[in-house]
Amino acid sequence: MPIDRLRGLLASHVRALEDAGTAKGAEKVVVSVKPAAGGRGPRFLLRGQGDREFIRMNSNSYLGMGLRPEVIHAEEEATRAFGAGPGAVRFISGTYRAHLDLEQELARFHRRQEAMLFSSAYGAVISTITPLVSPETVLISDELNHNCIINAMGLARPAGKAVYKHNDVAGLDAALAEWKGKAKRALVVTDGIFSMRGDHAPLAEIMEVCARYDSDFPENVVCIADDSHGVGAFGATGRGTEEYTGARVDILVGTLGKAFGVNGGYVAADTAVVRFLRESSQMYIYSNPITVGEAAAALAAVRIVAGPEGATLLDRLRALTRRFETGLGRIGIETIPGEHPVVPLMIRDTQRTRDLVRYLFERGVLVTGLAYPVVPKGDEEIRTQINADHTEGDIDTVLGFLEAYA
Repeated sequence: MPIDRLRGLLASHVRALEDAGTAKGAEKVVVSVKPAAGGRGPRFLLRGQGDREFIRMNSNSYLGMGLRPEVIHAEEEATRAFGAGPGAVRFISGTYRAHLDLEQELARFHRRQEAMLFSSAYGAVISTITPLVSPETVLISDELNHNCIINAMGLARPAGKAVYKHNDVAGLDAALAEWKGKAKRALVVTDGIFSMRGDHAPLAEIMEVCARYDSDFPENVVCIADDSHGVGAFGATGRGTEEYTGARVDILVGTLGKAFGVNGGYVAADTAVVRFLRESSQMYIYSNPITVGEAAAALAAVRIVAGPEGATLLDRLRALTRRFETGLGRIGIETIPGEHPVVPLMIRDTQRTRDLVRYLFERGVLVTGLAYPVVPKGDEEIRTQINADHTEGDIDTVLGFLEAYA
């Protein structure tokens, strides 16, 4: 049966996105990677661009782990030994020793009793929040939380929901005050690092407010932080926003696909929470885990970050971030300063954002422009991301292009 009427509606929807300038458009396809050499970082070749080499300034691989030989070797060895895929969901026959070793290493890294793996951090967030929501739960969220948290709240069926202004601890306080006596359980959910801006949640203040109201909720005030952009890339030893703020949330969600350079997500919490989630999280129970090779690669990456070389990489990442932010200040480009390697160029105009993205692409620099509805109107930006395998020369090259444009 043809779907001619639906096809027309779908095509019209895409055209409307294109007309509004909010369509994602065709994806750039990486066809080759040239390793770092000669005082420059890795270079990327794209389909349709011939031999042109690009500096990638829009990668979540903050420590360059995905290109490290020891991480690649770990994945290759495990794949040769156990095959390309897990073969089943975990409770049937898809759990391998590498999965357990990685979970134990993540628990140690975050100083938690247990950790559990998911096929993605997106899935980890949805599959952590929704099982913990009862009909007598209130969900409370920062207004700039990631799309995965927004969708988890949409899927959940709580007694109520509240959204407070970005990093507004007083707004969180007011929401908990409003719901005390009306809900048995409160789930306070926040990003650790807000991925569009690179700023961080004030976790210490958030936890103080949660503790103040905890006795007013028979089933506790529980704080969940998705620190996918923080773990491995933020804090003195890469323990993320918790380490940077000196706080400890009740349930931590992280990713293996950013600073650790591989794939997958995870939750770290106490034993009771993790055992409950293993029995209740649909995307854990009914979806294949990451492959054995990915688990082995991630284990190698976590151990590097936890060791002396991790400290060196983090120091380098912070130094490169400072160099870039200092250069932006000299040029006069607005940013949101901070230690995290997400450095937004606050252009605040959709057309100018698109023009600058195009200008940089023509000069061999890959960046990502963000406009409404991904970011609020007036916050249009170019999100640049510093990686530890960039060089000082790479940073200075990009700054030179930006200065010429400004």
